[in-house]
Amino acid sequence: MTTKRATTRSTSAKAATKPVVEPATKGERTRAILLDAAKRLFVANGYHGTSMREIADEAGLALGGIYNHFGNKEDIFVGVLMERHPFLVVLPALQAAQGQTVETLLRDAAWRMLAELGQNQEFLNLMFIELVEFEARHVSLMFETLFPPLMQFAQQIEKARGPLRDIPLPIVLRSFLGLFFSYFITDLIMGGQMPAAMKVGAFDHFVDIYLHGILTEG
Repeated sequence: MTTKRATTRSTSAKAATKPVVEPATKGERTRAILLDAAKRLFVANGYHGTSMREIADEAGLALGGIYNHFGNKEDIFVGVLMERHPFLVVLPALQAAQGQTVETLLRDAAWRMLAELGQNQEFLNLMFIELVEFEARHVSLMFETLFPPLMQFAQQIEKARGPLRDIPLPIVLRSFLGLFFSYFITDLIMGGQMPAAMKVGAFDHFVDIYLHGILTEG
């Protein structure tokens, strides 16, 4: 896949951008084990295809022990979304982007985002579970968590050198994420079947299209 190139580019930044939080208490460690086990099962089998007993077995715990930490299976899924979603490692990657101009900053940010997504492809499974099995009812919770740090990245764009058009920052941010998520998803789903003409130099062209569009001046 084309995204492998992005992985190589940002390897040096990966250790610095991934948050590492060690659970402090036994209860927190047990909760972390449960979330990790549930995430593996949800990604592999879907939400409705995963039972509470399977989560307990995967975590190496008695079934009753789950209820000391979560009221039901949906609470566990929400915990996975809020504490284990791959976008939580994409955020620091975006915030670590470097560049004095808008073009160099966005190019670096896009590479970093694609590299992290390439290492965390299960985000698609979690996203589809939320959209299909829950009809997106937890998206607002995620948005409340993700939007403030995303806007910090948008402010980096605003501060970089470059003649930015008068477009609201939230729209700039949405367009950036939308374009490069589409790059990643189409590469992931269709990369093996795409003709070479659709892949050679694709990332550079996406950056150019994002910055300048597809119409020539005049």
